[in-house]
Amino acid sequence: MVIMVIGSAGRGLSPDTITLMLASAVMGLGVAMMQPSLPALLPRWLEPKHLAIGSAIYMNGMLMGEFIGAGITLPVLMPLMDDSWRATLLAWSLPALLVAAALFLPRREMARPVKKPAWLPDWKNPLTLRIGLLLGLSGSLFFGLNAYMGNILEQQGNFDMLADALFWYNFAQVIASLVMLKMARYWVGLKGPIMVMATCSILGTVGTVVFTGWWSIASATFMSFTAGILLILLVALPPVLVESRETGRLSAGNFLVGYTVAFSVPMIGGLLADWGNDARYAIIFIIAYCALVLPLTFTLDLKRQKGQPES
Repeated sequence: MVIMVIGSAGRGLSPDTITLMLASAVMGLGVAMMQPSLPALLPRWLEPKHLAIGSAIYMNGMLMGEFIGAGITLPVLMPLMDDSWRATLLAWSLPALLVAAALFLPRREMARPVKKPAWLPDWKNPLTLRIGLLLGLSGSLFFGLNAYMGNILEQQGNFDMLADALFWYNFAQVIASLVMLKMARYWVGLKGPIMVMATCSILGTVGTVVFTGWWSIASATFMSFTAGILLILLVALPPVLVESRETGRLSAGNFLVGYTVAFSVPMIGGLLADWGNDARYAIIFIIAYCALVLPLTFTLDLKRQKGQPES
């Protein structure tokens, strides 16, 4: 988290474009280290029966932070910072140091300390690739449609609806995280909810390109909602399925695969959209990837791995 703060705050102090990009890369490095660490901390801090709700709580915090940060920066925070984007970045970044300091507060350790935890992804574990590819499904749909929403609406002649579309699209993720606060203990670790949410996410994306106007926006919002639930269901799996010393490496492998897919699939779709001069080509390519990996939801083995205590 400290590395993330240094990079994020450093963007506000950057004298030129190159430094700004380097600071952003440092911030991204901090995020990349922090995200797989969170699932690994859960079995150390929480009793096994609370792992699912613990995942839902921290994912709710992350999604709420994204939505609130994007929503109040321009209308609220920047006027308070005299419309300085540099001061605004500092104002958002430095409070995270308080969260880093809070990690040193006294707590009960629910798991025995591990002298040498494993962090490199275990590619022999089939869950590393399978969960990662499904994370890529969720990420490709959400980030891809978010990126091409303006192009889709412009082709439909509804570009004036973009602000409303993006608001509801991103707000749906917040609602998904709130739903999971209630349902996590019932859904996490089950194959059925993963299958349903992955299928609904794909159908919502199809509706976005098939329909126009508010029906298209409603389809995109539905996709965002179901993809948000799918994201939490998948991120919550490592602490439930493997012992505490293996949680970090499984999460790291899942995020490595998932974010690689979530970056590359929409990018390739964008190349196709440029080639065909049609933004729908990008979304269709993303849908094709998702349809290809959807069968993984039917074959996931979500039994706690051999030798692990039941949770």
